[in-house]
Amino acid sequence: MRALTWHGKHDVRMETVPDPEILNPRDAIIKITSTAICGSDLHLYDAYIPTLEKGDILGHEFMGEVVDVGPKSTLKKGQRVVVPFTISCGSCFHCSKQQFSACENGNPAENQDLGQTLYGEPMSGLFGYTHLTGGYPGGQAEYVRVPFSDVGPIVIPDGMPDDDVLFLSDILPTGWMAAENAQIEPGDTVAIWGCGPVGLFAVQSAFKMGAHRVIAIDHFPHRLALAKRFGAETINYEETDTYEALMEMTGSIGPDAVIDAVGLEAHGFFADNVVDQIKASTFLGTDRPHALRQAIVACRKGGRVSIPGVYGGFVDKFPAGAMMEKGLQIRTGQTHVQKYLPQLLEMIGNGELDTTFLISHRLPLEQAVEGYKMFKNEQDTCTKVVLKPGLELA
Repeated sequence: MRALTWHGKHDVRMETVPDPEILNPRDAIIKITSTAICGSDLHLYDAYIPTLEKGDILGHEFMGEVVDVGPKSTLKKGQRVVVPFTISCGSCFHCSKQQFSACENGNPAENQDLGQTLYGEPMSGLFGYTHLTGGYPGGQAEYVRVPFSDVGPIVIPDGMPDDDVLFLSDILPTGWMAAENAQIEPGDTVAIWGCGPVGLFAVQSAFKMGAHRVIAIDHFPHRLALAKRFGAETINYEETDTYEALMEMTGSIGPDAVIDAVGLEAHGFFADNVVDQIKASTFLGTDRPHALRQAIVACRKGGRVSIPGVYGGFVDKFPAGAMMEKGLQIRTGQTHVQKYLPQLLEMIGNGELDTTFLISHRLPLEQAVEGYKMFKNEQDTCTKVVLKPGLELA
């Protein structure tokens, strides 16, 4: 089959690789019909996340048709399914608490040592990411093996187009959980750093959960315009001092809740960010948490901090004093996708959530390399690239 493989920093290739096979009775094989490039994939493309190996197949946002099943899978051939990016067994301690992204069994034992050393506990299993998360082949391919297929995938009703439901695989539940972690109360003002796909879904989700005002922060005009489309007020941090603007907009109190949807590759010419970039380029540091620092400092006393943005290593100049002295509550983590799928699928079906506005480009899978370059270098206008095997461009 054809698949997109990683070979180094900014080096991904379309290659012919062996077809996946059923390895476990709970497995299913999915023929991919739609797969997307995620902002998290750019962290791999930029080689920020360790333990990728040459030839690894990328992609953790995908859906398709069931073409083969193991004897213990609950799926049936011919069903259309969306597959969560988190691989979860459904029966361990954490899965029983619906903390699916903390599953004890999704990540094979041979891949758990480094995560145990870095984080105190091994990471959960994820598709198409690194060997820290299991080294599972991803879905930017023609076919993919789905472990624990009796737990993760959700069957899509006939008549719902791929474009409507594809983002159930990651970014829609991630934006939703980001807003949930912000513990939004009716009348709240919520500030969201980053108007990428997760940030924009967090804007929608925050309003659905009762936020009175949402303030979206970015520097790309088109992405800020998309946030405005859903009712957000906006701050362009290249034109305005973000902290001063937030204080002015909130009567010097600060937002009730803040959401960092940026993560470890913050942009902007700020002193702390410049130092972070120098440290990262000289292997003296890893993450660039400018957005997180700013969010913590801007949040009101007693407020809530939600962090869906991905961080992978260690940070310095973390404003622990502001966090403690203001009594902030912080919640974060990979998304418990399976927990949210039925509710969000119903909301899409009812027209309560707009999921298709985000797609800026639809490309054949064979043009995945060009899709990565575009998503990396044209972030203002390229908001989401969806790859479709066999698609013929008009």
